[in-house]
Amino acid sequence: MRANHRIGATNGTGRVGFGLTMVFVCSALFLLPQCAPALQGWGYLVERLVRDGEPRAEVERIFSDPRMPPFDGLKFSPEPKPESPTLYRGFLAPRSVAQARACLRNYRAEIARAERATGVPGTLLASLLHVESRCGQNTGRHRVLFRLARLAMAGEPNNLRWNVDSWLDVGWPEPAALREKFSLRARYLEDTFYPEVRAALELARRWRVDPLELRGSSAGALGWPQFLPSSVLRFARDADNDGLVNLSSPADAAMSAAEYLRAHGWAPRATSQQQRQALWSYNPSAAYVNTLLALHRRLQPNALSSPRKESGTVSSGSRRSNRRESSPGAHRKLARR
Repeated sequence: MRANHRIGATNGTGRVGFGLTMVFVCSALFLLPQCAPALQGWGYLVERLVRDGEPRAEVERIFSDPRMPPFDGLKFSPEPKPESPTLYRGFLAPRSVAQARACLRNYRAEIARAERATGVPGTLLASLLHVESRCGQNTGRHRVLFRLARLAMAGEPNNLRWNVDSWLDVGWPEPAALREKFSLRARYLEDTFYPEVRAALELARRWRVDPLELRGSSAGALGWPQFLPSSVLRFARDADNDGLVNLSSPADAAMSAAEYLRAHGWAPRATSQQQRQALWSYNPSAAYVNTLLALHRRLQPNALSSPRKESGTVSSGSRRSNRRESSPGAHRKLARR
């Protein structure tokens, strides 16, 4: 569903010191689409969307809207940085395990229904939902379209040139090789996230909502299972039969995550390697897979029927009370598609 979104250091807002560069470039090259003031620097992406069939008036309206921040650059590295194994260490701490067990207990009916329908163990589903979003407490409040659109702008010519130059300025010894590395990395990011921009627009149409009001993680992922838009379109399910797909509903979230894993090879009689591969498809990180499986094992004994109370219980009234940034599991997948 997602990818490695660790593309380089930023200033904490997701935007870097690109604004002055763009001011200079746009002053000299004001005819470039990305410099059109009405499009707030998004001209490169807008033109591609229009070429691919999106209505120009609608796309220009969205990317000119004051709620859409201007594009002032995306800093990324020429190669993806490996994920630290320590990123998930806290999920196996006693308090975290208690919270995951509370998630399983509080939503036992919804999780058990997903287990019966797909064969994916309830303890694994609870572990996944806990790691991805603290069982719905940490789904994020970012504008999903903006987050995805930034990544889809990696190859915008001025942005690409600026990234290359920033590395050449520190003395990279092989300029031609560096330019090739950056070009390949930019193409990879665009190939991954441009389809997610289109999926977000389609999702907004299907849900009849304003695309700028789709909210999720800083990586552009949605709901309890932290699906990218393309995965919502493919794998999200209406498990509670209310006529709506809602990844903030525990029933829909559990069934959708289970359907994703089943579609990617999880089966009760699958080999251990096949089961690991299904989790890897959800997030290609050995640390992530190992953490989910370890947490899954810790929740197993009588987990669905245990009546005991533990610290960390999440009451139904607090399911969506915490709108902080998403949990670590929400940030690194290239494509849950």
